[in-house]
Order: sequence, then structure tokens, then C-alpha cells
Amino acid sequence: MDVTYHYPPELMNLLGQAIPVLFNSKNELLLFFRGAGIHESLFADLQERVQRDRKNIDKYFITRTILQRLNEAGERTLRERREILKRIVEFEDFSTLYANNQLSAKGLVAEIRRVVNVKDSFTRMQQEKERVVEEHRAEQRAKLQRENEVRGRLAELKQQIFGLFKMADPWKRGKEFESLLNQLFSMSGFLVKESFTIKGDQSQGIVEQIDGVVEFSGHIYLVEVKWYNKPLDVADVAPHLVRLYSRDGVRGIYISASGYTSGAVESCRTALTQKVVVLSTLEELIYAFEQGQELSVVFKTKVLEAVSSRNPFHMMPTFSNPSSAYMSVPI
Repeated sequence: MDVTYHYPPELMNLLGQAIPVLFNSKNELLLFFRGAGIHESLFADLQERVQRDRKNIDKYFITRTILQRLNEAGERTLRERREILKRIVEFEDFSTLYANNQLSAKGLVAEIRRVVNVKDSFTRMQQEKERVVEEHRAEQRAKLQRENEVRGRLAELKQQIFGLFKMADPWKRGKEFESLLNQLFSMSGFLVKESFTIKGDQSQGIVEQIDGVVEFSGHIYLVEVKWYNKPLDVADVAPHLVRLYSRDGVRGIYISASGYTSGAVESCRTALTQKVVVLSTLEELIYAFEQGQELSVVFKTKVLEAVSSRNPFHMMPTFSNPSSAYMSVPI
């Protein structure tokens, strides 16, 4: 609690002892309170007693009475309490006091300063702790909100990808897939350095090739996506491998909507002696969606298997027995 909001007992006692010795007369004492902005109505009766019966009222009684009335007034006299405390802790010239009061006055003022500093420091520490806690809560709320937004958007993307299987026009399907891939990779922790774009001509029909460049875990990957009506063979994966060989430090990702032949997988396994390349299927990505798996986790696992086990086409553990439900849809 702010020590100026309500004087706590320890501070109240110190002020009650210090203020009377800081002023040589009752009139000086009343002038101090008036100068601190206290309305005369709060001590008019005390002032009248000083004028009428000075000998039977002392400075200690006047001080304690006024401080008690200020404390009881609550927030209404907050400014006055702060001003009194400010003037006491800033008191420096003790030379005008009675000689026998100077030493005790200095000690009392020093003790008030110490108490105020300790309590204010505690208040500031409490406020800082509360600020840190609230910032953490705000960060958690923002994080949860972002996660909910991502989950919602991923659910939308999943439904949109499902909808691609119903599209009869391969060119339009490819254009839709292009947009979805850009969003999907961005939301999955990949930095899309070059958007996926369709290569070729509409007259090519079902032959669709969507290329992009992404950055993931500190590595650059050339991504090629093919949506054919048959598994990709050696001749289908070879051009992408050639592009990888011609670029230093670049890795490769294949995504196929129709799977791979054993020859294509073996060709990529051989390439692993020089380049990191991983194979995936559209069916895997859809299954990952359904299982709530992050694509970043999927591809991290695939890359690890490619590097450590020379297996470019690692099937995720939860996908070891994939259903052919999606692949039965005509493409």
C-alpha cells in the first residue's frame, strides 16, 4: 500500500513524535499544517483552544489529533497526507530548532525517511512483480489466441485441400493448390522465400508442376509438387535432382499426389550421397492434418531419416498403414 494513502501505525507514531519537535511553537506548528494545504475546518477547534487555553494543550496532542483526522478522512485528504510526508522527509535545516531538540529531530526525520524508503521500495517491488505477472498473463492470452487462430485457419485449409479432389479441371485445381501451399508452409514454420507457382501451359491438362523455395531450420529447400494420375517415376524426379545439384547448399522436397515408383525412390536414395532430398505424398499431408500433426514436425522427422538412414521416403510412424481412401479419388 502507498504509505501516503493511509499512514500505517509505525509511520503514524514517528510523525507524531517528529513534527512537534520540528517547530518551536504551537503557532508555527499550526502554520505548518496550514501550509501543507490542510483546510482550517479540520483544526479550527484546536486553534481556538491554543488561543483560549494555550497552557493546557501541547504540540503532541495537536499533531496526533490532526494526523488522525487526516487518516480517517481517507482518499479525500490524500493530497494533504502526501504533502506533510514530503515536507518532513525534505526537512534539512535543524539549526532553528531548540538546541535540546535538534539531535532527536534529526534522528526522527532520518527514521521516517528510512521507513518511507523501505515501504516505497516494497511497494515498487510488489508493483513490478504484479506488472511482470500481468505481462506474462497477457502473453499467454495472446499466445492462446494466436494458437486458436492458427488451428482455425488450418482446419479451413484442410477442408479446402479436401475440396481439391472434387475439382475436374486440373489447371484450376493447381491454381488453388498453389495458394493453399503458400499459406500452409507459412503457417507451419516455413519461411516462404519464393511463392509456389504453376509452370507449364493450361493445354498440358493433368501435367501440373508447382515449384517454390522455402527456408526451414536454417536450410533452403527447393520444393516441387506434382499432381499426376500415376506414381512419379525416375524421369519425373530427375529434373528436380538436376536443379539441386546445380545449387550449392540447397536441399529438396518432393510432394506427390500420386506416390512414387520404387525406381524414383531409389534414384533419390542415390542422390542422398550429395544432396538432402525427402519425398512426401499429398495423402501424408492430409493425414497429418487429421492427426493434428505440425508439418514442421513431419518434415523434421523425414529430413532426419534421410540424413541418418539414407531413406528419402520415410513414412511417419502414425502413417505406417495409410488408407488408400484419398488415392481412390480420380485425379
